[in-house]
Amino acid sequence: MEDSRRAHITIAGWACTTLCLVSYAAAFSHGASLSACTDMMPRHLRAQLHSPSNNYVTVHTNMSFYIPGDRVPVTVRSTRDFMGFLLQARKVSNDEITGTFVFIPPGSKLLTCFEDGDTVTHSDKSLKRNLSFVWKAPDQPIGDIKFFISVVQSYFVYWAKIESAIVAQRGQN
Repeated sequence: MEDSRRAHITIAGWACTTLCLVSYAAAFSHGASLSACTDMMPRHLRAQLHSPSNNYVTVHTNMSFYIPGDRVPVTVRSTRDFMGFLLQARKVSNDEITGTFVFIPPGSKLLTCFEDGDTVTHSDKSLKRNLSFVWKAPDQPIGDIKFFISVVQSYFVYWAKIESAIVAQRGQN
């Protein structure tokens, strides 16, 4: 009788753990959580960070400067498939998230970290390689910016805060 009861407790514990892990994993298949807004790090169990210098992803724009209110095209290119991402524009001066994304590709969605639409993340687990976005600069001067992307290749492998070149604000004092 005691062995039977112990077996039921063990099975129940295993089932609960499995269900918790499955629901945890499923939650991130529809995009990054708000907890990733500040440091851009995925909250996966046992995820392994890889060096940004050894990444296979680039984030860039064809503009080296902008003026307040401009729309800036942003392109993410990859030599390998990836599943998830988190993309933001940040002020060079203080690393604050800024601006809003006004165009995003299929398989992605807007996220509100501090302002509506200031961050983009994946909306499904489809494999991605080359993505195009349009970011709108605030109407007031904010200074130079950089775009940052964190990319999740698989549930266990990711690169955090891959950065673009500086996009300078024209007409700064």
